[in-house]
Amino acid sequence: MLTRRQIRVKVMQCFYALLHTRDGSLEAQEKFLKQSIAQTYTLYLLMLGLLREMHQMAVAQLELGERKYLKPSEDDRPDPRRLAENAVLASLSANTALTEALEKRKLRQWYLHEEYVKNIFRQVLESPEYAAYCAGESSWAADRQFVVGIYRDIVAPNDKIYDFLEDEGITWVDDIPLVNTFIAKRLAKLGEQSPESYLLPPLLKNKEDMDFALELLRKTMVHSGALDQEIEGKTPNWDKERIAEIDGILLKMGIAELLYFPSIPERVTINEYLEIAKEYSTPKSSVFINGILDKLIRDFRESGKLKKTGRGLL
Repeated sequence: MLTRRQIRVKVMQCFYALLHTRDGSLEAQEKFLKQSIAQTYTLYLLMLGLLREMHQMAVAQLELGERKYLKPSEDDRPDPRRLAENAVLASLSANTALTEALEKRKLRQWYLHEEYVKNIFRQVLESPEYAAYCAGESSWAADRQFVVGIYRDIVAPNDKIYDFLEDEGITWVDDIPLVNTFIAKRLAKLGEQSPESYLLPPLLKNKEDMDFALELLRKTMVHSGALDQEIEGKTPNWDKERIAEIDGILLKMGIAELLYFPSIPERVTINEYLEIAKEYSTPKSSVFINGILDKLIRDFRESGKLKKTGRGLL
């Protein structure tokens, strides 16, 4: 689920938090990094749980015949039958592995805050997508297309859900777009015969990804003073205060990669931090960072500091 670029963002978040915390120990930051990475998966499970809760609400309304007891002014609400009978949503509700994962982490937010589920449920029933879905054929492909559509158009952009998640998880603001995109793509390929584990992919591709995250954090922290000097040597007309916080963090991480990660090609390092800068820093940051890293690479080559081996890790 998490790519190397997203892992770099997690490390960047650690250093940003470090600038605004009292506990600057390496141990504390390693703990924060591990928690931040784990919380991405928690968010993923939570959003799948929201779809389950919405489906179960539709099933409950259908089974209890609540429409009979609605006020006359509410009798025109769409019938939740097609939502309750949606095969893809039903597979989420019946997925025992997903149930166990949610229960293991005690993710009961939607049960405790049912108003968010009701809000999504109402929006879905009243949407033109649901009207078109009810008028169409019933099939796995149609059910899947509908679920992916409402997730992209109704669930993912919901401001109330976004605000709730922002308050629930300190690092979730940056994870929300990633998780929403991943879920939509995952659901779009969900088949009738897909195993339950399909919806529970590994958070990291392999152990090396976590090793990379921790090592990048450690190298940048341990050599922080030396990395600052490298930056100052290439920015003689810039005071530290004039360099944006995020730019300074990304530069230090980039230099650490150049010097202490021989298997990662320098071009990969530059490209990764330029893309992160475009998303998280100022409009001119990528140009600034590119110029500094380019100068340092030339100097490191001349001095013999730059020692790269192998084809590199993307």
